[in-house]
Amino acid sequence: MSHSTAVQQPSLGVRLLYSLRGEPDWSTLSMEKLVAFREAQNRRLKSPLIRVVTGVPDRKASIRWEQVTLPDRVVQVRVYRPTTATGALPLVLHVHGGGFVGTAVQCDWTNSHLAARLPAVVVSVEHRLIDMETPLQAAVDDGWDVLRHVVQNSAQWGVDPARVAVFGESTGSMVAALSALRARESGLLLRAQVLVNPCVDLTATALDYRSMSEYSDSPTLTVKQMEFFRRLAVPEGSDPRAVSPLFADDLGGLPPALLVVPVLDPVADHGRAYFEALRKAGTPAELIEIPKAAHAFLSMPGLVRQARTARAAIAGFLGDRLAGVGFLRDRLGGGEQSPNRQAAG
Repeated sequence: MSHSTAVQQPSLGVRLLYSLRGEPDWSTLSMEKLVAFREAQNRRLKSPLIRVVTGVPDRKASIRWEQVTLPDRVVQVRVYRPTTATGALPLVLHVHGGGFVGTAVQCDWTNSHLAARLPAVVVSVEHRLIDMETPLQAAVDDGWDVLRHVVQNSAQWGVDPARVAVFGESTGSMVAALSALRARESGLLLRAQVLVNPCVDLTATALDYRSMSEYSDSPTLTVKQMEFFRRLAVPEGSDPRAVSPLFADDLGGLPPALLVVPVLDPVADHGRAYFEALRKAGTPAELIEIPKAAHAFLSMPGLVRQARTARAAIAGFLGDRLAGVGFLRDRLGGGEQSPNRQAAG
């Protein structure tokens, strides 16, 4: 496994973008200030101007907000459908990153292209964001309950319940991985799981990885943010192992996994550790390391060209497992740097 010992920095554009955003004092942030910060950031993410950074959606896919009505709550989802494909399509259940901030809109570029090119229906969960009153378990439940609802109502959603995958980014990777574990226990068949810059450890060892110290001040994710996230995600008295896929009792019998790890990321070693754990448990897994890319890079194709490389790899992996022969997959553009790949199982 390649692992650079030299501490590098993401592109100047990424560093400038995050320096202009401004960071609160995570150690003293109150509920009121957190909500204000979240609302400001999500307004920015939903602005048409931010498409310069987050990418232009594929016009061959429609995008609309819909609602999933559950017995005890309603969850908004952002649904991406190919405009020309017909019949029951594969389902990709997607969960955005951010944890205490973020929206499905930030992933329009990736999800619309996947919907158009697989083709598939991509359902992105606008889950409850964590805060002082909402632990991570709420987001985990939203992801799993939406997945189960859509599969159980597959005809209504126009999806094939036998061709289902989960796909998460950052905190969303944790939700996706835990959904894969729940699916195995409940007998819901998944064909694949894709985990991008995954965070899979919220126990006492969460900050003890080498990448945490090497990239502790990364502009897109810092150790201070991780400490704040852990305090919100796992309130005192709750079990961090319950929301830490790395510490699941059994990682065998899960759907084939693709882990996409940007090298310049504090949680890069989380992804590497999960890949090794899946491999040891006998679950087929592939690890792709993205050079010169930082946390959350996939939602910044306007600034990080490697996002296109990663999207192509994700599309190919899902296409092989959901659509089979005849899949129209992305092609890598000339001059793009190929990711480092490892496979197991």
